[in-house]
Amino acid sequence: MAVVCALHPIPTHGVHHRGDSFSIALNWLPACFTLSFPMFSRLRSDIQCILERDPAARSTFEVLTCYPGLHALWLHRRAHWCWTHGLKWLGRFISHLARWFTGIEIHPGAKIGERVFFDHAMGVVVGETAEIGDGCTIYQGVTLGGTSLYKGTKRHPTLGRDVVVSAGAKVLGGFEVGDGAKIGSNAVVIKPVPAGATAVGIPARIIPSKAGESADVTESQPVRPFTAYGITQEDDPLSQAMRGLVDNASSQEHQIALLWKAIEKLSAGQHTQGCVPGDAALKEQFEAGKLNDLIGK
Repeated sequence: MAVVCALHPIPTHGVHHRGDSFSIALNWLPACFTLSFPMFSRLRSDIQCILERDPAARSTFEVLTCYPGLHALWLHRRAHWCWTHGLKWLGRFISHLARWFTGIEIHPGAKIGERVFFDHAMGVVVGETAEIGDGCTIYQGVTLGGTSLYKGTKRHPTLGRDVVVSAGAKVLGGFEVGDGAKIGSNAVVIKPVPAGATAVGIPARIIPSKAGESADVTESQPVRPFTAYGITQEDDPLSQAMRGLVDNASSQEHQIALLWKAIEKLSAGQHTQGCVPGDAALKEQFEAGKLNDLIGK
């Protein structure tokens, strides 16, 4: 029985990189292979997401041979299959080998979706009950850890779709991080993060999304499908609170100065002496501008 195979290239989606013979061969994998063997389809998807999100990726061959995050992901799939089919020790051993070869530790029980990119990723730790949604990006030094010691419970976080976890961030606990959320570098997240929000600081504080958009999207910048390291243009919530207190204190001093001036005028009209104390603040001395500069723009 004859089998007809159509040729379908990997979509580039505007990604420009230097072509090579290996890239061309992989781009034109026959459709019958990708349909009959899902691993080829996932291979194409894994490579494409790296080419889209990492401008340093120059070719398919370079991605296949020089990206430890990709190698860790492939080894995890083998380990996870063993884990879910009762081969617990073999799954842990494959995970151990992957950690030794790539510097990325993913427990074989963790669930990882499609198009997940571990960028650089040295020192990443993903716990047993962690779940990573489709399209997530995780940078070096990230920990998806647990705070409970009870076996069989949900101890590690669940990341939604298209979440970015920046370098050094720690997400600790069995809660959810919503779709499109961003975790700032070195943040320690111990509570749920709403979809589209950004979490920064220790412990992490939440910058809510604006009009349904991610917090790193501003009117002055075009909407981008991916932002490296989850960079946000919004202020830290603590800075916003401090700036609010500074502005409020400045406003109160202004009102007090106006009151003393009014009392001074009234006492002068009634020829009454001593109504205004010598130490009354008739002029504003609160330096709100200097304090705002210290907090940072």
